[in-house]
Amino acid sequence: MTVSLQSLQRSPERLTRADDHPATHKPTYVIATGIECSYPTVQGGKRRDELAETGHYTHWREDMELCREIGARFVRYGIPYYRSHAGPGRYDWEFADQTLPHLWDRGLIPIVDLCHFGVPDWVGGFQNTEWPAHFAEYCSAFAARYPWIKFYTPVNEMLVCARFSGKLGAWNEQEKSEAAFIRAHANQCRATLLAIDAILERRPDAVFIQSEVTEAYVQLAPEAKAKADLLNELRFLTFDHLYGQTPSGAVQRHLLENGLRDEELRWFIEHGKAAAPHCIMGMDYYGVNEVVVEADGSLESQGQMLGWHAIARDYYTRCLRPMMLTETNAIDLGHGESTRWLKQTWSQAHHLRHQGVPVIGFTWYSLTDQVDWDIQLVEIRGHVNANGLATLDRKLRDVGKLFKTIAGNNADAQLVQGVPTDLLVR
Repeated sequence: MTVSLQSLQRSPERLTRADDHPATHKPTYVIATGIECSYPTVQGGKRRDELAETGHYTHWREDMELCREIGARFVRYGIPYYRSHAGPGRYDWEFADQTLPHLWDRGLIPIVDLCHFGVPDWVGGFQNTEWPAHFAEYCSAFAARYPWIKFYTPVNEMLVCARFSGKLGAWNEQEKSEAAFIRAHANQCRATLLAIDAILERRPDAVFIQSEVTEAYVQLAPEAKAKADLLNELRFLTFDHLYGQTPSGAVQRHLLENGLRDEELRWFIEHGKAAAPHCIMGMDYYGVNEVVVEADGSLESQGQMLGWHAIARDYYTRCLRPMMLTETNAIDLGHGESTRWLKQTWSQAHHLRHQGVPVIGFTWYSLTDQVDWDIQLVEIRGHVNANGLATLDRKLRDVGKLFKTIAGNNADAQLVQGVPTDLLVR
């Protein structure tokens, strides 16, 4: 398919005159889904690509129509970064040139994921301290090519990616140390802040919606208190770096003891303060995110105990940023697990809004079922997880039908007081 550069670079002014496009409507509550697009390397270097494994490369037009059908005006959408960034200063936009203009023309608003759990082979991994600068150049080129895109997630779930790549030895560089975890995380945070600077130069009104794991660590014995306390401080590290907040003394000591330099901490504080006004604190919540710290220091997920609304309040109290639930789902085992989870998490977000917390949106992630996420992608088994709004045959599940009803009933929901409207309209 041949696409002219002129057609890709339609001006935002021209697009805002399209009266039938949701981006021109009055501010609304962001009701979103997403296309699962993870692409880490696993098992010693085998590349996974969920866009391929879920059939999106073949069915992308159908997937976009399905987003329209269920009333998801906003779509978290990631092009395959590992393929698109061919080398320093070299890019392959073939897939993005096809999909992104089509998505917009079908009345959908993309929240573009620029890096989702993997890097191109030439980068090597998230330990590469030269990568953030290369990534910023890539983001600048992307924003220049698609200037009508306003919403971005530069790097997805930095804590999760750093753990699996640097500490658990499962993805990408497959390191197994606290120092490697901290370096992978710092590199991703630096890449995000450099990307924000680069995109803002191209589009000064761009909005950055983070997508980071929302966690809570619960102790059941006094012996676990020290570890639980540290983990409950470390869970804020991404937002501390991105919003220019000073981590606690215990966290700073932990970072410095594991290789982060004092000048890097100062750099994050300086650059994060500048980035924060352009950001929405996007948080991802699953049943496994609530963890019990045992007396011996071991960790065990216990399912929902506190609930997202209680945990999200911890994050809001610390960061005081508009927030959005950017991912949630539950695997349906045939007993209504997904529909119950949707009702619970939607209600929790709604409850927070009524309490005055600026929750600006809700996302069920993803549109379709996923592959091997029950084992965190670490082995290529090809097992389909029934956690989407639709099957891989693109048939709506019960949870998809419920999502459609909720989206329809709330299509004109107003933003909460105190959220700058220019964050969500063009």
